Amino acid sequence: MKACSFFITGTSTEVGKTHFSCLLISALRQAGLSVAGYKAIACGDREDAQRLLEVSSHKKDGSELTLDEINPLHFKVPAAPLAAAKIENRSFVLDDLKLAYKKLRCDFDCVVSEGVGGWEVPLIADQKVSDLALLLADPVIVVVDNRLGALNHTILTVNAIRARGLECAGLILNQCQPERDAASISNRVIIEETLNVPILAEILFEQTELDPGFTDQIL
Repeated sequence: MKACSFFITGTSTEVGKTHFSCLLISALRQAGLSVAGYKAIACGDREDAQRLLEVSSHKKDGSELTLDEINPLHFKVPAAPLAAAKIENRSFVLDDLKLAYKKLRCDFDCVVSEGVGGWEVPLIADQKVSDLALLLADPVIVVVDNRLGALNHTILTVNAIRARGLECAGLILNQCQPERDAASISNRVIIEETLNVPILAEILFEQTELDPGFTDQIL
């Protein structure tokens, strides 16, 4: 088995990170593994964390996960974490988020960690989402909003991941809109020609499960 814990980032916000994370958790559970979702930071509501909780396994001892274990840091302000923390006059350190993650790793075979927004979103004054990913040290899967403009965002994100010394395990081309256009159809070919990184799946609009055999690519 290769890695079965992953850090999920996106080419931007609202690209389908939570949707894919839930599909991935379900697929790993179907492969016989115990899996927890982890949303270290949430701003605004906790809907994404709640969705991760609903698809996660019980702990190895049979007890249930709590929302606070999946999402240890919640800001009520719907803004970037750095802005939300300033508005709410709160502070935090990434080491506490790493500690919460390590507790999940003890209770589950796999942890699927979902980032906040894109790869370079600032969390505190001198640290970003990429710094959190570096602390957790899991392979990174990039969720791409498969539309016009995705190529630039995807190449920049993959290069930034590699620059931090982390493995980019692959890309997910996610169709966020019901209708496909020329860009969403051709993006895969261009990415395969320009980036040495596997495209793990193309997810169609409102797709409810990953294709059979998906986990064979990553386990």
